[in-house]
Amino acid sequence: MNQDVLYFFDGHSGALSLYQAFERRVLAEIEQVEVKVQKTQIAFSNRHNFAFVSFLPVRRAKERPENYIVVTFGLGHPIESPRIDAATEPYLNRWTHHVLISGEEEIDDELMGWVKEAGRFSAEKGRR
Repeated sequence: MNQDVLYFFDGHSGALSLYQAFERRVLAEIEQVEVKVQKTQIAFSNRHNFAFVSFLPVRRAKERPENYIVVTFGLGHPIESPRIDAATEPYLNRWTHHVLISGEEEIDDELMGWVKEAGRFSAEKGRR
């Protein structure tokens, strides 16, 4: 385990296994991914950043579980799903989606489908 990742999860150690499960799937299912630990998030990138893990408060405090991560990804269209906690369009046709994950079973094929699509979307930026 990378020391930077361990430092990032200091104070959130109960969420580390969620991150590890997510990272394992991303690295196994998407080619040429680089992981960058930053102060407030962990970024996954190919040509550009396409997914992030953070503790973004996408729900009110009383609605957040004790241990969670927020997976953020960008697409060229909005996703309509009750799993999406928030979606915004910061730039025309660039949608940012936030999904709160509190159990490893939530890192499923649906979530990974969105993340893989975000990876493809990111890889194509600038080529259009």
